[in-house]
Amino acid sequence: MQELALLLLTALANAPRHGYAIAQEVKTITDGRVAPRTGALYGALDRLLAEGLIQVAREEVVGGRARRVFALAPAGRQRLEAEAERLAATAREVRRRLADGPAAPA
Repeated sequence: MQELALLLLTALANAPRHGYAIAQEVKTITDGRVAPRTGALYGALDRLLAEGLIQVAREEVVGGRARRVFALAPAGRQRLEAEAERLAATAREVRRRLADGPAAPA
């Protein structure tokens, strides 16, 4: 799973959010390391919608502009849980190998 998709699913894991709020949550999650641009953000959201990983929770009009609020779909929650386990397993292996000491030069 691409990092942006993982971060978007993570941003929606605990609450529905609209696009700008999702972008701000991604910045918070990554301590400012990732700040998705509008095109990348909405492109990724559209892909996640098409894959059934997120859904539109509601649509609202704010300041005369339409705004969609996205939520994590059940399939997205399952995928996010699986991805979290995969990443945790990789991190465990990294730690195990580092604990073995430095590798000899090849």
